[in-house]
Amino acid sequence: MREPIAHGGRLDEARRRYPGAPQPWIDLSTGVNPHPYPLPPIAPEAWTRLPDDEAFAALEAAARGAYRAPQAAAILAGAGAQAFIQLLPRVFPARRVGVLGFTYAEHAACWSAAGARVATAQSVAELATYDVAVVVNPNNPDGRVLSSRELAPLAEEMTRKGGLLVVDESFMDFTPTHSVAALASLDGAIVLRSFGKAYGLAGLRLGFALCAPARAERLRAALGPWAASGPALAIGARALSDARWLHAAAAASATDAARLDSLLEQAGFGLIGGTALFRLVRHARAQDWFARLCGSGVLARAFPERPEWLRFGLPAGEAAWMRLTAALEIA
Repeated sequence: MREPIAHGGRLDEARRRYPGAPQPWIDLSTGVNPHPYPLPPIAPEAWTRLPDDEAFAALEAAARGAYRAPQAAAILAGAGAQAFIQLLPRVFPARRVGVLGFTYAEHAACWSAAGARVATAQSVAELATYDVAVVVNPNNPDGRVLSSRELAPLAEEMTRKGGLLVVDESFMDFTPTHSVAALASLDGAIVLRSFGKAYGLAGLRLGFALCAPARAERLRAALGPWAASGPALAIGARALSDARWLHAAAAASATDAARLDSLLEQAGFGLIGGTALFRLVRHARAQDWFARLCGSGVLARAFPERPEWLRFGLPAGEAAWMRLTAALEIA
């Protein structure tokens, strides 16, 4: 059994470690939009009946439009991008896997748990030497973005040699022009998308895999029936069809990200990067800052592998902004 990976959002652990922190906690440890998509009315049947094929088809059609996926690619819905991250190594086993790092640790952990030899690659060119290549794009936690022009030759090479390129686009929704969804019709490419981050509904547990039909058939068989809940199908189909909301949410998040950058720079942090939903910063005393923030009831994301790094999500409202400002000791 592999060791659990530390993720953001573990408020229960923070409460235990800092029992005297003021309530409520301000959770900035995740990259989830703090302003969620407004929940639409949900038909009672979505709760009382097993979801049928028409509900899955409606959701997948909405996802195809939202993600600009080619008609030749299949789209599968599951319980979050994480479900596919765990499933891929079992459905498409490999001996050698290269992960473009430093990045979201679940990719390496899941392939390793399935018996693969996993290495951290430093370039796209190096990834071509592996059986499976994994790229998180935009990258979590530093926001690095690779273009389709950079990744297309790798996808074509994987297709030629029977390998696989996995592109995790969990944070792509606000920057759709950078998506490589057009590559998903190639047999050597799978593109993963997360619903809950940009739409602020992480608890819904909804995500997608875009891939060639032959790979989709194997994934669908491994997922089994009813891979997503009825309410998730209904909410996802509605939200993914609402381009106006997504555009407004992207603009609002970009404004908040710039405001967050300013606060963190005033407190002495050096900006490394990030996306519109989170910012990664550096400080020589980052661990001290993490403890100080927790003592103020503000949870950031620390990285044991990079002790000088902290990642901050966006505060949910003006009260949270004021709490963060006070915790950073900015006059």
